[in-house]
Amino acid sequence: MLNYINENEDNFEHNIKSLANSRMDLNEEISDKVSEILKNVKEGGNESLFKYMEELDGIKNPSKNLFISQTDIKEAKAKCSEESLQALGLAKKRIEEFHLQQMPKDSLFSDDQKINIKTRWIPLESVGVYIPGGKASYPSSVLMTIIPAQVAGVKNIKATIPCPNNKIDPLVLAALDLCNIEEIYKIGGSHAIAALTWGTETISKVDIIIGPGNKWVAEAKKQVIGNVKIDMIAGPSEILIISDNYSNPEWVAADLIAQAEHDETAQAILITDDISFAKKVDECIRIQISQLSRSMIISESLKNNGYAIVVHNLSKSADIANTIAPEHLSILCKDYEIIEKEIINAGVIFTGVWTPEAMGDYIIGSSHVLPTNGMAKNYSGLSVFNFLRRQSTIMGERETIKTLGPPAVILAECEGLDAHANSIKLRLKD
Repeated sequence: MLNYINENEDNFEHNIKSLANSRMDLNEEISDKVSEILKNVKEGGNESLFKYMEELDGIKNPSKNLFISQTDIKEAKAKCSEESLQALGLAKKRIEEFHLQQMPKDSLFSDDQKINIKTRWIPLESVGVYIPGGKASYPSSVLMTIIPAQVAGVKNIKATIPCPNNKIDPLVLAALDLCNIEEIYKIGGSHAIAALTWGTETISKVDIIIGPGNKWVAEAKKQVIGNVKIDMIAGPSEILIISDNYSNPEWVAADLIAQAEHDETAQAILITDDISFAKKVDECIRIQISQLSRSMIISESLKNNGYAIVVHNLSKSADIANTIAPEHLSILCKDYEIIEKEIINAGVIFTGVWTPEAMGDYIIGSSHVLPTNGMAKNYSGLSVFNFLRRQSTIMGERETIKTLGPPAVILAECEGLDAHANSIKLRLKD
């Protein structure tokens, strides 16, 4: 089931680099099509948007069927079990508590040159949340995207969600209602990103677009950078597990499978120093898949993107993990604390056998919206900081100009900016 890469092979390092680079391609073959959709919605507004809603979302009469109504939400909540609603409530509470402790505080810098610099953290005014709804439905993504924005202080939050043939997971609507989101649009794909970026006659533009989606959404978010802020360009989901033979191979297999079930392009990788352990995990995968509802998706995912990397010693595992820079990294080996200290490139790290990645997807508290495609090397997971701006207020006094003005004049003149220098010189004369 898994593809094997062994350190005994001569081309081992090359294979690791190839594996890391294989995730970087963001489906350029759809770039032109996405560009056309973005351009049409930008220029055509509602007319173009409604056309795509009919063609791509299967929404009939979109001009009168654009919003999720309160009646829709009420009916959806009635279909949800009490247990599922309680679980959502607990997850919401934990996510709020975690992000509240993230919030930075305003600060004041002052020195003996009579300079005072106040730094304030100001929330963005509006957020557009893309809620995925393709091959699977994710009520958890509603909480993981909206709550950090609310904690940061964003007041205007709207959501778009694909509703193929006007169908939607009731628990998704229940989650949106739990977060008190009233502006919810039945739009998916790149045309949703266009509407949020430039606005239409009905939909107002936003300051930032967040949330994972399919390759059309990822490509659209890539193309609108510069017109609107985005959280990140999310690709297929990923997990990398570092494990020795002290771990339970059934548990390791289950964790790999849990990621592979997202879709056929998800990636699941095991690094181990024991090939016999890797084979035990492989056999457990085969047994477990036969009992799962999404077995075909899992099988295809692991066939194409499932790997067992066998190394001589797990001390090498941190270097490999940092090269791949996975979205999720699970360290399930005996010496997990030693390895964890060496990791610098990962969206999120789970340590110890009692912390499966699936817990992080739902209930632990940090957001599960994380960088993929190796972007953990330069991006962090979604947090309150995505929705905040720093603003500084600077005040000096006469003494400041007298002491810091002359060197500032020198620097201005070195750059050939006489007007800059003059604005300081005039005050030095006073």
